[in-house]
Amino acid sequence: MTDGAATPDPETPDLKTPAVEFRGVNKWFGTAHVLREVSLTVAKSERIVICGPSGSGKSTLIRCVNGLEAHQGGTIRVAGQDLTPARIPAVRRTVGMVFQHFNLFAHLTVLENCTLAPIHGRGIGRRAAEARARDELERLAVADLADRYPGQLSGGQQQRVAIARALCLDPAVMLFDEPTSALDPEMVQEVLDALTDLAGRGMTLLCVTHEMGFARRVADRVVFMDAGQIVEVAPPQAFFDRPEHPRTREFLARLL
Repeated sequence: MTDGAATPDPETPDLKTPAVEFRGVNKWFGTAHVLREVSLTVAKSERIVICGPSGSGKSTLIRCVNGLEAHQGGTIRVAGQDLTPARIPAVRRTVGMVFQHFNLFAHLTVLENCTLAPIHGRGIGRRAAEARARDELERLAVADLADRYPGQLSGGQQQRVAIARALCLDPAVMLFDEPTSALDPEMVQEVLDALTDLAGRGMTLLCVTHEMGFARRVADRVVFMDAGQIVEVAPPQAFFDRPEHPRTREFLARLL
């Protein structure tokens, strides 16, 4: 006999469930210990910017979230579920990722790049997939490029197409791995504007970047990593104006 309450669906956690959790995560590349006991909880709709010097482990950390890199110690949970090899395909359906170098298929048009996974991976009809793709391309101000090929686009345009492609799969979490680092300086701002607009949608974001102006403007929290560890986590104002750790202060002094 029941009281009429709905039975919780284990695949649909309630809103209090963190979007992503790292608990004592470790990772090695051979003998190099690149992630050391990393723990961090990311709430739903939270915008996290991860920064740090080259080799600090920040890109490796977010690549572990969708199984592009396998962690070798500790626990990663996505939407309340442990990230195990068996669950990686399900996680990749809810976690989008945008890379430094766009990773668009050169032989496909912009529209075809955006509809490939929805049609062949999700079984969405072509008409519906194309309509959704055109909506996302419109929001990212590249709708007029739908029939062009990646090689005909600027770097900034390609990166905005890459963001649109990821959004076409309705991800709950978006990961960005230094999305402006491969761009010419004049193209950086257009991609940062696209990320700022995306942050306004309430999506959970984890963004690895050295763009500190973007971090100050958009992040809910800034995470500073060094030597595979999280050194400091703070809201932007405190992080930039009152950093507590000497290593954080040294990093910001060099960067700013």
